[in-house]
Amino acid sequence: MNLDKIHDFSRIENDAVRLVIREMEQQLTQEEMINEEFVMDVAAFSLNHLPPLYRATLLGKVYHDNINSQEYNEKVKISVKRAIDRVRANPS
Repeated sequence: MNLDKIHDFSRIENDAVRLVIREMEQQLTQEEMINEEFVMDVAAFSLNHLPPLYRATLLGKVYHDNINSQEYNEKVKISVKRAIDRVRANPS
C-alpha cells in the first residue's frame, strides 16, 4: 500500500519555519531581505541547526506552543544569527 497515495502528507507543517522567518525579519538588513538566495540560504542553514517542530493537527500546534517556547525562541535567535554570519562570510 502506498500511503502517499491515500493520505495528504502536505498537511504536515514544521512550525520552526514560521519562527525562523519572523526572526530573520528582525535580524536581516533591508538589502539582505530582497536577496532571495541570501534569505533562502539563511533560512535553510538555520532550520538545519534547530530541532523541528512538526505538526499535522491543531492539537499538535497547541502542544508545541506550550513546550519551552522561550527556550526554543532563544535557540531560533542564535541559529538565525549564526546563519547570517555564515552566509555573509561565504556569499555565493
